[in-house]
Formats: sequence, C-alpha cells, structure tokens
Amino acid sequence: MSTEILDLERLRAQPLVRDPFPFVVVSGMLRPGAIKDLSRDFPPIADGGVYPVSVLPLGPRMRKLVEEISGPEFRKAVEEKFGLALADNPPMVTLRGRSRDKDGRIHHDSDDKKVSLLLYLNEEWPHQTGNLRMLRSPDDLESTVAEVPSTAGTLVIFEVKPNGWHGHHKFVGERRVLMLNYMVSAAALAREEKRHRFSAKVKGFKQRLGL
Repeated sequence: MSTEILDLERLRAQPLVRDPFPFVVVSGMLRPGAIKDLSRDFPPIADGGVYPVSVLPLGPRMRKLVEEISGPEFRKAVEEKFGLALADNPPMVTLRGRSRDKDGRIHHDSDDKKVSLLLYLNEEWPHQTGNLRMLRSPDDLESTVAEVPSTAGTLVIFEVKPNGWHGHHKFVGERRVLMLNYMVSAAALAREEKRHRFSAKVKGFKQRLGL
C-alpha cells in the first residue's frame, strides 16, 4: 500500500537529530499538487486553539490526509526513524487554523504524549514570525537548534522529553497546521479528546453569541 498524499520516502531519507532531544524536520512531505486540494478541503476555523478532527467538517482530501497520517504505514516510518514501538500508542489528530497573541510560548509537551508531530498546510507563508523553533532553553527563543518553516508540506516530529523545549515568536493570523500525537494510552487519548471537544464546544457557543 502506498500513500497518495504523503511522501514517506522524504521522511525515511531525512536523518534524525538527537541533540538536545530526538527530532526530525522534513520538507516536501506532500506530493506535488496536493496542497491545492487540501487548502480547498481544510475546514473553516475562525478561532484559535486546537480542534479534534472528529468535530470538524473535513473535505475528502483532508479526510484522506488524516487517514494516511494516523495509519499503520506512516506509524511504521516514524517507528523506524525513532527506534520506537508505537503500536500501543493510539494517535490523536487535531487541527489549528489560526495563531493567537498568546500562542507560541516555550513549553514541552505533556507526559500523556510519547511522540508529537506537526504538518504545516499553509499554501503561502510570507511571514518571518510564527515559525516553530526547537530549543535548548526553556526561557530563550534564541537558543534555536532548528527553525521549522510553516510552509505547506513541512513536517516536524519529536519524541516527547522533559527537555523538549519548543516555541515561536508571536504571530496573529491564519496559520494552518495538522498535529498528531501518539498518546501513552487509550485513557490518555480519551482524556485529551474530551478536553479538546469541550473547548471546541465552548468556542462555538461564544461565537454564536458574538462574544
């Protein structure tokens, strides 16, 4: 079975960075022409924050992308790259459509997650701010190990570690990204999805009220 949208050979060919924590940055993960259809099928997201794909109206190519990136062939490529076994780590897929003033603060991902990845889906990205940075320091955005362009098809994957610091300079506006987390357990997945669904419901309620 081959993937229609994701070019897994790009991931397989890119070497893993191990210092200061394991990560890989890959460009060109989308096959030629894919971003046009994905842009058309990306759901309207008027607010900031993270939305589970289960609550969003995805078009057919976005549904196909979610299927591929959460499927066994992609997982196998990640396992081989990081030397991990992820069969017992269920995937959680979410989308962001916009970046807010408060987004981008330096952090490391929670212990509920074993591996995290971000795939950028911005057809055009002329901005200098808003690019994710992999960092050495919990309080210095200039301690950059790698800067990840937010352009279409750029992928970053990292193993979740206590020193896995990352963040970006403030950017407010449309910034499309698909996120996948391999969760440590089914219970952790259920907990996170419930939290994100509740947050999405509250945002929708506020929008209907014009708040």
